[in-house]
Amino acid sequence: MKSDIEIARAAHKLPITKIAAKLDLVADDYLPYGHDKAKLTHAVVNRLKQAPRGKLVLVTSINPTPAGEGKTTTSVGLGDALNRIGKKAVICLREPSLGPNFGMKGGAAGGGYSQVIPMEDINLHFTGDFHAISSANNLLAAMIDNHIHWGNDLRFDTRRVTWRRVVDMNDRALRDITVALGGPSNGYPRETGFDISVASEVMAILCLAEDLSDLKARLARIIVGYNLDKQPITAADLKADGAMTALLKDALQPNLVQTIENNPVLIHGGPFANIAHGCNSVIATKTALALGDYVVTEAGFGADLGAEKFFNIKCRKAGLSPDAVVVVATIRALKMNGGVAKSELAAENTQALKKGSVNLIRHIQNVQKFGLPVVVAINHFVTDTESEIAVLNEVCENLGVQAILCRHWSEGGAGAEELAHAVAKLADQNEAQLQLLYDDQLPLWEKVQKVAREIYGAADVSADPAVLKQLEQWQAAGFGDLPVCMAKTQYSFSADPTALGAPSGHIIPVREVKLSAGAGFIVVICGSIMTMPGLPRVPAAEHISLNENNEIQGLS
Repeated sequence: MKSDIEIARAAHKLPITKIAAKLDLVADDYLPYGHDKAKLTHAVVNRLKQAPRGKLVLVTSINPTPAGEGKTTTSVGLGDALNRIGKKAVICLREPSLGPNFGMKGGAAGGGYSQVIPMEDINLHFTGDFHAISSANNLLAAMIDNHIHWGNDLRFDTRRVTWRRVVDMNDRALRDITVALGGPSNGYPRETGFDISVASEVMAILCLAEDLSDLKARLARIIVGYNLDKQPITAADLKADGAMTALLKDALQPNLVQTIENNPVLIHGGPFANIAHGCNSVIATKTALALGDYVVTEAGFGADLGAEKFFNIKCRKAGLSPDAVVVVATIRALKMNGGVAKSELAAENTQALKKGSVNLIRHIQNVQKFGLPVVVAINHFVTDTESEIAVLNEVCENLGVQAILCRHWSEGGAGAEELAHAVAKLADQNEAQLQLLYDDQLPLWEKVQKVAREIYGAADVSADPAVLKQLEQWQAAGFGDLPVCMAKTQYSFSADPTALGAPSGHIIPVREVKLSAGAGFIVVICGSIMTMPGLPRVPAAEHISLNENNEIQGLS
C-alpha cells in the first residue's frame, strides 16, 4: 500500500476553476492561489447569506488512541460517497497546525484514498491563514508593551497583562518567559509566555465571526489585561482592532480545495478542540450550506470535547442545528480502551472489545442528549474479524443505533456508500432541533459542572477559591451568559489521560479560567492540559525532508 503522501501526489487534480464550477461559482466569486487552491471572496460569502441551507452532518468520534480512529478520513470518505450517490455535497474541515504536523499527531487532510489535496500545501503553509492569525495576535502583544514603554496612559498593571504571544509550533520552552530584559530602551520587564496559535483567541474569533465587521467588533472586545484599578483594558482601548482586522482580511475568506475524487472542500480555521472550541469557521460552514445540499463537517478529537463545543459554542452562537451525527469508531481503538496493548491489537479479542465499547456507548448517549440522530461509522482495518464486527454491531443495535462498516481508507468514496445512504436518510427524516446542554442564564460555575457531570461522567468539579471568585466577578460584570470552553485531555472522559473506557465518579480539577470576551466564551483549563504543547521524544520533524526530486516526504 502506498503512503498517504504518495497517494495524494499521484491523484489527478482538476484545476480549481472546475471545482468552483461544481458549486456554480463564477470567476468573480473566488481568488485563485495557484492552480489548485482558491479563496472565496467576501462578496460571494455575503451574497449567499440569504440562500436556502442544505443539510448539516457532523462527524465526531470516540476518544483518540494510538490505535487510530480516522475522523477526518471518514469525513472525506463520506463527502465523496454522498457525491457518488448523486447528492451535491460539500466537505468543511479545519486547517492543520504545524505543531502536530512536526510533533506526534501528524497532518489533518485525511488518509489513504479519502484525502484532501494538495496534501503537502494544506498540511504546511497553505494560503497563509495561520501566519496572519499569529501576526495579528502578536501585533496586539507588541502594542501592549509599546504602550507601557511610552508612558502607560491606560495605567496597565504589568502584573495583570493577560495577553500572550503565539507561534504555530509545539515549543514547551516558550510556555513561561520574561520579556523586555536588557535595560530601559527595551521596555519594562514582565513575565508572560507563548501559546500555540491554534489555541489563541484570535483563531477562535476568526472561526466564529460572521463577516469583516463582526470580526473587527470581536477583536475590539478582546480583554488584554487590567489597569491599576483592576478594570479591563481592551484591544479597542489600544486602538489595535483596525490593524488586526487589516491583517486578517484575506484570512477570513474560506479556502476552496478538492478531494482525491475531485469533490469540493472548504478548509478554514483550525482551533484545537482540547484547548479551544475545535471547529472550522462559521463562515465556511454557512457558505457551504448555501452551496450544497449536504455539508459534512467535523469537530476535533472525541465527542466529549469537539462535539460538545460544536453544539454548545458554535451552534449556539451561529444558529446552526445539525441534521445527523456520525460517530467514528475503530475496533482497534475500542480494544485498546478494553485494555489491549497496541502491539496486541491485531489479534481477535471480542471480550476486550465488549469492555472497551463503553467508550463508544457513552459518546453515543452524549450526542443523543442533544436530541440528534446518530449513526456509527466503523472505520475498517484489515485486522478486524467477522466476530468482532458482529460484537460491535450488537452493541450499537442495543442502543437503537445503526453501525456501518466503512472501507473508504482503501476504496475511497465507494467504500462509504452505505454510510452515505444512511446519513442522507437520517438527515432528510430528521425534524428535531438541537437541544443545548445548558441555558445562557445558568451561572458559569454551574455550566462547568453540567458539562463535567453530563458529558464526562464526573461526580464533581474542584477548583481553587481564586478560580471560583474570578468566575463570580465575570458573572457580575455581565459575562455570565457566555458558554464555557473546556480545555481538557482528549484521551479520556476524565482529566487523567490514562483512564480509558468510560470512567465515572471522578473529579475534574479546574486549574485556571480565562475570559475570551471577543470570541464569546470562558476557557476552563482542567488538569495538566497545556496551551502550548511540547514535542515528543522523537518528533515527526526528524522524518520530514525532501527526496531526490525535491518532493516533500515524511508528512502523514
